[in-house]
This record gives sequence, structure tokens and C-alpha cells, in this order.
Amino acid sequence: MGSFPHIVEDCLGVLQVLSDGTVFRSKTIQFNMPVIHHQNSVDFKDAMFDKTHNLHLRIYKPASASNFPPNGRPRKLPIVVFIHGGGFCLGSRTWPTCHNSCLRFASGLNAVVIAPDYRLAPEHRLPAAMDDAASAMRWLQSQALRENGVSDAWLNSAEVDFDQVFVLGDSSGGNIAHHLAVRLGAGSTELAPVRVRGYVLLAPFFGGVVRTRSESGPSEALLNLDILDRYFVMVP
Repeated sequence: MGSFPHIVEDCLGVLQVLSDGTVFRSKTIQFNMPVIHHQNSVDFKDAMFDKTHNLHLRIYKPASASNFPPNGRPRKLPIVVFIHGGGFCLGSRTWPTCHNSCLRFASGLNAVVIAPDYRLAPEHRLPAAMDDAASAMRWLQSQALRENGVSDAWLNSAEVDFDQVFVLGDSSGGNIAHHLAVRLGAGSTELAPVRVRGYVLLAPFFGGVVRTRSESGPSEALLNLDILDRYFVMVP
């Protein structure tokens, strides 16, 4: 008689892997910070970017963008693509560690912020996450090209600068941003007219035998906001 399946991996009770390969994900996660559902200075909404894998992203846009500098000429909003962390197996655009930070990025940087989800391990092994991030970038390109004559109204080329795109990632999201940089490079024309001007890796996680200095950084639970509070001054 075989033994009953037992837990072989347990990640904070949020994710459990059993000996027979079954994966359990908790649907009731207690966060130690609230999700900010409304902020007057930033609007946000969700959109699907990969129908095949049912993947969505969240778009954040300053509600009344101060895009008129002293010379009076309108200035387009840059785009920040933010990739959440979570060890490749946890996280979502809806989690407060990601969502609250993106609100602050959009407000403080006066930029459009795009936060894509990606397929998680162990159900989806790497490089699925990297492929999904690349897919999100191709979706952004399709918006710039207005493929099939359709694009999201929030990404109107008259207001948004597709020539000024920056990719940010924290923890494992930093790893994914690194792989995007390897694939695309800075200033690559592969995504034209979208042009990535730079990549920012926030405490990137690479998971080697020897930990990097960044992997001993802020607590995982407050990773995004810890970094913002420590190194940036943002408009609340």
C-alpha cells in the first residue's frame, strides 16, 4: 500500500507542493499592508495581453498628467514596465507589494506604468516567465503600431511616448528584466516603434550557490516599498 501524498515544499503556506506533484495555492493570503484601491492622482485598469495563456497586465496612468513644462509645449508620458518578484513562483499585479508601488511610480515619475503578470512555477517551468515578459513587450509594440486598427485608449501615441520605455523588475522580476535586456538590449529596433532606453534591476534574484549582495537586501515581504522608501522620494 502506497503512502498518502505529503508536503515536500512549503512556501509560507501560500504555495505547497506534494510528493505526488500536486500544487496547492492559497486563495486567502493575509498581507501585512492594505491594497490601495483608489488614488485620486492615478487611474488604473486591467487588460489582457496574452489570450493563449490568459495573462493580464495592469495599466496605471496619472489622472491629470502634468505634461506641460514651463515652455508650454506638451510632453508625452514615458512608459515604465514593472515586473513583480516572488521567486518565479509567487506574486501578481494585484498584490499590494506590486500594485501600491506601481501607483507611486506613476504618480512620482509622471509616467504610464504597465505591470504584467506571468506564468508561475512550478506549474510552468522557466523560461515561461521570460517568454511571457517578452510577450508583454510585443503587446506594447502592437499598441504602438495600432495593429488591426485597435489600441488601448490609455496608450494614445499623442500622449504616450513609445520611444521612452524603461523596464524595471524587483527580485525575480529583476532577473526577468535582465533576460529581457539580453534578448532586446537598450535601444533595440526589434520592438520598433517601441524603444527600451534602460533597465533597472531592484535587488535582483539570480539564485546562484553564492548569493549576490542584492539578494541580501530588503525583506521579501516589503521588497518594493522598502526600496522606494530607502532610495527614492515619491509623491504620495
